[in-house]
Amino acid sequence: MPSVSSSVPPSVPPSRDALVTALRTAGCVFAEDEAGLILATARTPAEAAAMVERRVAGLPLELVVGWAEFRGLRIAVAPGVFVPRRRTEFLVEQALERAPRAAVVVDLCCGSGAVGAALAHALGDVELHASDIDPAAVRCARGNVAAVGGQVHQGDLFEALPVALRGRVGILAANVPYVPSDEIGLLPQEARDHEPLVALDGGTDGLDVLRRVAAEAPRWLAPGGCVLVETSRHQVPAAVEAFARTGLAARLAVSEERYAHVVTGVRQ
Repeated sequence: MPSVSSSVPPSVPPSRDALVTALRTAGCVFAEDEAGLILATARTPAEAAAMVERRVAGLPLELVVGWAEFRGLRIAVAPGVFVPRRRTEFLVEQALERAPRAAVVVDLCCGSGAVGAALAHALGDVELHASDIDPAAVRCARGNVAAVGGQVHQGDLFEALPVALRGRVGILAANVPYVPSDEIGLLPQEARDHEPLVALDGGTDGLDVLRRVAAEAPRWLAPGGCVLVETSRHQVPAAVEAFARTGLAARLAVSEERYAHVVTGVRQ
């Protein structure tokens, strides 16, 4: 396994070329960009070398540097917490397009809290609540959500939320797990080895949690409020049906560029 620290004294900054070489040898496709980010983040030469060694060992870049960029925000991430995907920015865009004046926002299955933080940052003065069943995610989300004046709750889906939110939610963003159980092994190694199963596994067809959200959402949404979920292309018909079955007006939005499929359900 390549190392950039074995031949470089800890007080001497490792060269960018040395970092790029180590990262490229390890199979990092964007080695130049990653090297630049590591050098910009590390506080000391020794820390830069250690970061590269962790990256070479297979740790996701976001966990190496301790943050992920999401809609222009620097979202803190931690080991054992789902790393926000850039394609999920499309879900945020759809929420803002559908409910640009939402006063109450809920980020369900919040992970790091990236979606809720991005929505609150864009909307301005909103009441933001985020929740997750995973204690590690809740700990991580608290800092990100507190930065925009929100609150984080721990528990299983809607059970974690204050009852006073029922019938008041303008945007309910639910980035639920949607990978079918028997396809978890096909995920990239970074996800399989470093992200919690609870944030990935959506059950037999990947839609177990989505159906639970669809069933409960109408009781929490304000009139005209919307619930948004991300799915894969082949899950879209079943996801739309799940929303329609609970009386929500369902629609699909697709970003081919980001390979993102977002299903929105609106309370009439």
